[in-house]
Amino acid sequence: QVQLMESGGASVLAGGSLRLSCEVSGDIGRSYSMAWFRQVPDAAREVMATIDSDGRTMYADSVKGRFTISQDNAKNTLDLQMNDLKPEDTAMYYCASLASFGLSVNYATNWGKGTQVTVSA
Repeated sequence: QVQLMESGGASVLAGGSLRLSCEVSGDIGRSYSMAWFRQVPDAAREVMATIDSDGRTMYADSVKGRFTISQDNAKNTLDLQMNDLKPEDTAMYYCASLASFGLSVNYATNWGKGTQVTVSA
């Protein structure tokens, strides 16, 4: 069983940056995919970025060029660097392990509890 714990959420001004981190514990296997999602109240959870064990990445159009997903194998973390933040980026952010590589919430198998990001104009 994989356990995930997010950190790094905060309140920032528009145009600012944040780096989220997801601590990964348990056996995730040699071949894996992981992703960052976000969710606002009364809306569906949406995927922002995904990465696999080969280093392939994919991004949602809304964050392409502003967000960067990466993994630190030495620290067992999945990170999300978020630059040029906008008020519409305000959401609870979750990391998840995936059954397959791709931008789909249906691929998620394990979830963290989330970390809140609030961007003010």
